[in-house]
Parts: sequence; C-alpha cells; structure tokens
Amino acid sequence: MAVDPARLKDLPLFSTMSDRQRTKVAPHCHAVIVPQGEHLLDEGYSAYEFFVIEEGKAAVVSGDKHLRDLGPGDFLGEIAILSQKARTASVIATSNVKAIAMSANDFREMTESIPEVAKQINDAVEDRLERDRLFGLDR
Repeated sequence: MAVDPARLKDLPLFSTMSDRQRTKVAPHCHAVIVPQGEHLLDEGYSAYEFFVIEEGKAAVVSGDKHLRDLGPGDFLGEIAILSQKARTASVIATSNVKAIAMSANDFREMTESIPEVAKQINDAVEDRLERDRLFGLDR
C-alpha cells in the first residue's frame, strides 16, 4: 500500500522535496516493519529495495566487522542499486524497525527525476565509502 506523502515530509531525505514531488514519489513507497534480529539487507545479494528508517535502529556489518549504526532518518540499500552490484554489507535490525521501502526501479526513477534527492544520496554514498576507506574497510 502506498505511503501518505505527508509521512515522507518528516524524513530528512524527502523533506527538501516539494509537496508535488512527495505526492509523485509516495505511491512508489510502502511501509515495512522489520523485527529485531531480522535482516533488512544481506551482503552479497542483489539489490531489490531501498529503505529509509522511520523508527528503530539497525547495525551495518560486513563479514564480522561492525561498520556503523543506523537510526531514524538514515537510508540504506542505495549503493548496490546505484552500482548495480551485489550488496556491500548486511543490515540487521537491533530493535524493531519501521521503515519506508522503495523498489530498485522506483528508486532509480526518483533519483533521475529529482536532482536534489540524487545529490543528497550521492553525497551520503561518497561519505560512507570514504569513511570505510579510512577505517580500512575497502569494498
């Protein structure tokens, strides 16, 4: 079921969009609940969805290395979708997680049609990859 556009406004990634843009994007989003201990993403697998966390926390791990913690407002799954390669890490809910999800195709369409969002996502990807390089976690 589609997400109400007003719900997107409270998430930093979507907050810079106009109401018209959020109305266009919302039908391509759906709400998910991931129980504590479950995986949102699995390292090494193909990318089918993108997520934005509304509530809860999750851990990003690669192999046996803890890379970072995620919480409300953080998004995940974009690297594999943009690179069209396998997932570079797993994401595991460390509490119950309420998130907005979008298919890979809808995510690509959003980033192509809304340049401000694409820039925000690309900046975050660059920051994450640079941080990982600094900690010797080259992918």
